[in-house]
Amino acid sequence: MFNWALARQAHGRFVLRIEDTDAGRNRPEWVEGIISALAEIGISGDDPAFEGPYFQSHSSGAQREVSLRLLAEGMAYYCDCNREDLAGRVGSQQRGYDGYCRDRGLGYELGRALRFRVPDSGSTIVDDVVRGRTEFPNKAIEDFVIARGDGAPVFVLANAVDDIRERITHVVRGEEHLSNTPKQQLLWRALGAALPVWAHLPVIVNEQRQKLSKRRDKVALEDYLAEGYLAAALINYLMLLGWGPRDGVEVRPYEELEALFRLNEVSKAPAFFDVKKLAAFNGEYIRRLSLGEFIGACQQWLAPPFAPWAPGEFDASVFRSVAGLAQTRLTVLSEITRYVDWLFLEQPPEDEASWAKAMKPGAQAILALVRTNWAGANWTAQALRIGLEAAAAGHGRTLANAQAPVRVAITGRTVGLPLFESVEVLGRKRTLARIDAATAKLTSAG
Repeated sequence: MFNWALARQAHGRFVLRIEDTDAGRNRPEWVEGIISALAEIGISGDDPAFEGPYFQSHSSGAQREVSLRLLAEGMAYYCDCNREDLAGRVGSQQRGYDGYCRDRGLGYELGRALRFRVPDSGSTIVDDVVRGRTEFPNKAIEDFVIARGDGAPVFVLANAVDDIRERITHVVRGEEHLSNTPKQQLLWRALGAALPVWAHLPVIVNEQRQKLSKRRDKVALEDYLAEGYLAAALINYLMLLGWGPRDGVEVRPYEELEALFRLNEVSKAPAFFDVKKLAAFNGEYIRRLSLGEFIGACQQWLAPPFAPWAPGEFDASVFRSVAGLAQTRLTVLSEITRYVDWLFLEQPPEDEASWAKAMKPGAQAILALVRTNWAGANWTAQALRIGLEAAAAGHGRTLANAQAPVRVAITGRTVGLPLFESVEVLGRKRTLARIDAATAKLTSAG
């Protein structure tokens, strides 16, 4: 999102490059997942600010040419290393050898590899928009591998070559890549290219302040969209991870956030991915939808496999009657099913915890009196409320206390939509039948 905002501000290009040189971590469906997820949040080829996708594997020839050029110019050299050498030279302090062997998967197992020659003295200074000026003593940077024994370029070289070929001016990425930057900067300079603007963004952490991990945390944008988070809410929230507008107003359209965003205002501190805050944002965006937009957004969850009712049992007009009531209560769209399922099922859903909580001693008497009061009442929310208030007063209960067993008898749960407006929609016949069924269940239970 920060790259996108920056590119659009500068009337430049957001470049999507798929770094697919590791065959084991590359599949067409994963590539499509990246492209479609970006499109969901407005980053796609439909916008002139978008460029790509490029594939790193497609430029392997140019990367090999650069590695050979560095070799010819004396800025790189071949290093031989094998298992026997390793066993006999473990204690070697020869410059570069130890570093080479630390490059797992690129060292002795591949035999002869090409290494970049790091200057013996001085430092490599990285000027970072977010991190500031960082000095890396060259003596602490080993001569690093740029091509494997089979000639295939490794990431550090492939990345630099592709950035230069694709005219990258700003490299905005996670702070874990800061340690790679002095090596890449050395390569940029060796290739005679003007350095890009470096900006390393804060790490994103979970509630336990651990770095987000796809093995432990829900990190795929698609998963949040599938749960019923709106793209606009996700965009808004993601823009606030590590940055915020100076006026403190957080919930606002992306266009405003883009105009206000400043790369040099991004924080160094870890950014906490607060799922509860994201849900609050999403609820706010749901409430901002028109009724028609809300009904349209809910359709996915009003049919199988999400809905527990058969397609023929759903009544669109009934849903429309209660949609406005539900809209003010949802935090994610997938919650809609639980709010309205009792309207379309023959019997209310069974929730043992709700039943045990509401059906305390005296509940049966409340149900009986409410049924009597409602049987001949005008079937309006106001009349239904008056009938329940009278039943509550007759038993010395508060309205909330008396309402609990009635709500569970009709809807199956202790929490839901406003009761009287919802019961008006359900209708007299079905409502009284459910009260009778709950009363019979209490009677049989003793």
